[in-house]
Amino acid sequence: MSELDSLHFQSISFTGHAPGARLVVLGAVHGNETCGTQAIRRVIAEIESGQLVIVAGSVTFVPVTNPLAYARKQRMGDRNLNRNLIPTDTLVEYEDRIANWLCPLLAQHDALLDLHSFHTSGQPFVMLGPQDNRGTLEPFARAADETALALRLGVHRFVDGWLDTYAAGVARRLAAGATSREADVNYGVGTTEYMRAQGGIALTLECGQHDDPAAPAVAYRAIRNTLAYLRLGDVPVPVPVADTEALRLYQVVDRIHAEDAFARDWSSFDRVHAGEVIGTRHDCSPVVADSDGYIVFPNPNALPGQEWFYLAKRSTRV
Repeated sequence: MSELDSLHFQSISFTGHAPGARLVVLGAVHGNETCGTQAIRRVIAEIESGQLVIVAGSVTFVPVTNPLAYARKQRMGDRNLNRNLIPTDTLVEYEDRIANWLCPLLAQHDALLDLHSFHTSGQPFVMLGPQDNRGTLEPFARAADETALALRLGVHRFVDGWLDTYAAGVARRLAAGATSREADVNYGVGTTEYMRAQGGIALTLECGQHDDPAAPAVAYRAIRNTLAYLRLGDVPVPVPVADTEALRLYQVVDRIHAEDAFARDWSSFDRVHAGEVIGTRHDCSPVVADSDGYIVFPNPNALPGQEWFYLAKRSTRV
């Protein structure tokens, strides 16, 4: 039996007696991000034991969204599942098979909670979608609903601007003559972007560093709070968090060469100042911050041609 033949997709659903919202919760979209998997299995055990009752609507759990990456204990199987997520008749990579199973599942729900973790140390945060708009990139009309849920997840930091910033990076790659998949704006479309395109609301919760022992508890609290806020579970409704911090991504910087290196060990949300050297290219030219702000998603292991880090500024959105 081949490696692929031994894999399968699993979703577990619970439905209450009363009508209500339809929630889907994903873990291990990236195979080495397992805090969501652990939290999902903990909540499933509570439901099955009667500790937690689903009283209305429905919830579907996907403990391991990318079985191949999870089995290999790495970020992706053949490609990043959280990019260019769309059903296809042409199966080239394993993630195409996942998309053909996952996208119809997402479309059956009203809300998505996607649980992730990140490479370097840092505090948990939630990724918001766009503000309401009628543009062509990511039109949306439910920002208030999405933000209200985000405020109940239990974290205090909120980040938006993902797809706009990614699209600007794509434009820069195209201008430089790139022909890779990263030079396609659709490659910025992942689980949450697909969910919003189907009319739902969707949040990505970054629960902490991959191996942070506190990350599964962050994911667990977020699941319980989401069930409560959407009135699906018999648990008290959480109040919105106070003392919030909102940031907006505004620039993505790619790693161009394997010898491009950071100037130091960066963590997400480390402050940077205008003119500060963030890293050095393989030709010894410096990569500097263009203004005061924050570094987000620094990835010292990024492949050439892929995102190396993002820059963010303070926002007044939340």
